[in-house]
Amino acid sequence: MATERVLSTQSTSTDEPQNWALRPTRLSEYIGQAELLERLRIAIEAAKRRKEPLEHLLLHGPPGLGKTTLAHVLAQEMGTKVVLTSGPALARGTDLVASLTRLQTGDILFIDEVHRLPIAVEEFIYPAMEDFRIDVTLDGGLSARTVQVRCKPFTLVGATTRAGLLSAPLRSRFGIVHHLKYYSHDELLAILRRSAAMLEVPIPDPAALSTIAARSRGTPRIANRLLRRVRDYTTVRADGRLTAAVVDAALKLEGVDPLGLDDLDRGYLRCLGTTYNGGPVGLEALAATMNEDPGTLEDVVEPYVLQIGFLARTRRGRALTRAACEHLGLACTPQAEGLFDEPTV
Repeated sequence: MATERVLSTQSTSTDEPQNWALRPTRLSEYIGQAELLERLRIAIEAAKRRKEPLEHLLLHGPPGLGKTTLAHVLAQEMGTKVVLTSGPALARGTDLVASLTRLQTGDILFIDEVHRLPIAVEEFIYPAMEDFRIDVTLDGGLSARTVQVRCKPFTLVGATTRAGLLSAPLRSRFGIVHHLKYYSHDELLAILRRSAAMLEVPIPDPAALSTIAARSRGTPRIANRLLRRVRDYTTVRADGRLTAAVVDAALKLEGVDPLGLDDLDRGYLRCLGTTYNGGPVGLEALAATMNEDPGTLEDVVEPYVLQIGFLARTRRGRALTRAACEHLGLACTPQAEGLFDEPTV
């Protein structure tokens, strides 16, 4: 049986009920993303004064940073409800019609992974976003006719991890576009304090939460997941006392090192450092050697090791940096040394 990747930014079914319990419900409770929150406060106040729905909003950035949470917060602030769906789930235009006709005035339609919407569905979205109507084509050929179905004014909140894959016509129809950034250590610490209080986890040692925050990759979802794993370990092995030493032991058991790297990350770096002498090597070759899917390595492993400066993506392939060699205790080969100053792609 495959083991759970504790540091994955993807939500899991077992964590979801607790995830919802830990999510903020108002803007005043939301931690981080200060620039976005200020823009949203202004937009919400203006919409309320004009008695109009909020402008369409596009949120893009890495997973686990709070895009879905923001959609629920906006619904609470506007006093409306939110309908959740995703790009892959809307296979046909009629699927979108079913979602839109359920909306009441001012409701929020949240589409996750909006960049994966089929072209046919996008054609339905354009008039719905601009004129709040849906053009439905009946029959075909010479007898084809178009029927207009009115929908109530609503707000579309789109979320994506791949903003570059959005079509230009769709992107231009969003009134507010914002990139969510990774969270700072202090912001993660504040989130962990709030989550620990909600989970009723006593924290006698302040350094314990700081240790978790340092290994959370700047992502609140990972921080909360690590907190739950540490809480379980503390309950069983440490009589409920959460200290820095207990956190170290719990995260060591989970395979998470002081930099937040897990077994998959270290396996990727060691494969690159030992089998391929530090690189450069293509992603397909690395994936074949590790018996992993190339997409998993590119989307799950590489973003973080690139962020902390352990990986260089050069024109000739992936290569370790000096920092990665030192962290793993590997000797940097001349082949890898020559790539440190090469422009990345």
